[in-house]
Amino acid sequence: MPVTLRSGVRQGAVLSLVFGAVLLGGAMTGAWSEPPAAARLTTSADVLDGQTLAGAVLSRQQAEQLLAGGGDPWAAYYSPEAYTGLTQGRYDGVGLSVRRASDGVTTVAQVTPAGPAEQAGIVVGERLLRIDGAPADRLPVTEVVAGLRGAAGSTVALALRGPGGEERELTLKRAELVARDVTVDHPAPGVVRIAVHGFTAGVAGQVKAAARGASGVLLDLRGNSGGLVDEAAATAALFLDGGPVGSYLEHGERRELTAGPGGDTVTPLVVLVDGGTMSAAELLAGALQDRSRAVLVGSRTFGKGTVQQPSRLADGAVLELTVGRYFTPAGRSPDGTGLTPDVPRPPGATPADTVRLAGTVLSGLGRR
Repeated sequence: MPVTLRSGVRQGAVLSLVFGAVLLGGAMTGAWSEPPAAARLTTSADVLDGQTLAGAVLSRQQAEQLLAGGGDPWAAYYSPEAYTGLTQGRYDGVGLSVRRASDGVTTVAQVTPAGPAEQAGIVVGERLLRIDGAPADRLPVTEVVAGLRGAAGSTVALALRGPGGEERELTLKRAELVARDVTVDHPAPGVVRIAVHGFTAGVAGQVKAAARGASGVLLDLRGNSGGLVDEAAATAALFLDGGPVGSYLEHGERRELTAGPGGDTVTPLVVLVDGGTMSAAELLAGALQDRSRAVLVGSRTFGKGTVQQPSRLADGAVLELTVGRYFTPAGRSPDGTGLTPDVPRPPGATPADTVRLAGTVLSGLGRR
């Protein structure tokens, strides 16, 4: 459910690397039609090199057809408004995120307050059966996310099954929503659970404020599909005293991501992960695991380890194309394999069970 780890993207700023993509639409199909001469790309290598597209004059249809023929599963097109909203935590959708279990079952993991899903009575734990008639369990996670998102005012038909086994069908109208990327609760005295749902502008500061004064931190990255790379790196730096956060290859050249000095290396830290933890969230989790700063609890992460390059077109729209891979401080690539938690959740454990397990692990680490 697009990822996205974006590096230093602000409206009007120079575009930089992206680790993952938050999907706003489904898989793109269609045949490439020849663009105007000013935008003509001469080789397939040019198509895969995001930097050659900067300033190109392409219509939306031409851009989407180019992506459809490029063989890049993480390529994406965003209108100027959609890209700005995405990096600032606004998106069009129904206001729910899902979790894919190891047996393929897809369940509702989070419902946005006052969004279309909540207004329709959808609750956490319901099983998502179908999206516009397509079986949710058979769709890739990225297509599930894409099916839930779409232009505000458009509709999507969902079939769900409640805890009691009852099945129902709903048609929801998508709306523009403001993501609550950080939510906080206190499962035990002195312990704070900080759930980070995506890395948009300002998330690291919110995490820092939430962790202040806690005797133990549960950093919950379940269902986190990624976001801005500078926010993910800054969040890692909160719990590290300098040193590596990770690295990435851009057209074969390795570039390092590092944390600044002065982070909290004392407060016990547990990171919760699952199959919806991807991209920038995997980079963060992998950094804290490799640096022996945190214990990972949950299930294997998604395995999104590629890097995308955003290019601003002449009309302000953005194209993202894959240009390389990223690695944890120990040199591991999660691409295709994900990260293995240090403490796996038991089979059949509910999300609440996993939080309790994480709390038990945290208590074993001691409190400052």
